[in-house]
Amino acid sequence: MLIKDGIPTAEDLASVCPSEERLAKGPIAITECFQNIACNPCTKACPQHAISMEPDINALPKVDPDKCIGCRVCVAKCPGLAIFVVDMTYSEEKALVTIPYEFLPVPAKEQMVTGLNRSGEELGSFKVNRVTSGGKTNMTWMITLEVPKNLAMEVRNIRVGV
Repeated sequence: MLIKDGIPTAEDLASVCPSEERLAKGPIAITECFQNIACNPCTKACPQHAISMEPDINALPKVDPDKCIGCRVCVAKCPGLAIFVVDMTYSEEKALVTIPYEFLPVPAKEQMVTGLNRSGEELGSFKVNRVTSGGKTNMTWMITLEVPKNLAMEVRNIRVGV
């Protein structure tokens, strides 16, 4: 349960998960932010104005699936590391999952890393497809992994090295 261990329930996740139809259209941001706190960098960062907080800054962020293009800008801007981008259209067998990452060492493109679920359990070894810096003033990296489609909604962190 989220309030006790920080891990969202299936119901929590269902409330933010895009429809299968939308996932089939291309990359989309998923906000796994479940606490009402005064925070809105994601809404300010989104060039498509696809993320909103209603009625005010204390509300949970909501992604408009019709506006979001999965550009990933919001991933590095979220101070809670709670936004991910999933692209189920990458290939027949694999999806791309972009996660925020603030640890060292930063993995390199094409490096194999261990994918972890929300509980920190290992899900397998996955290839890094892309590594993007958050910029000079933001130390959050964006790591894009190639994962089997059945794990795209589960992989939410990585372990680099052994």
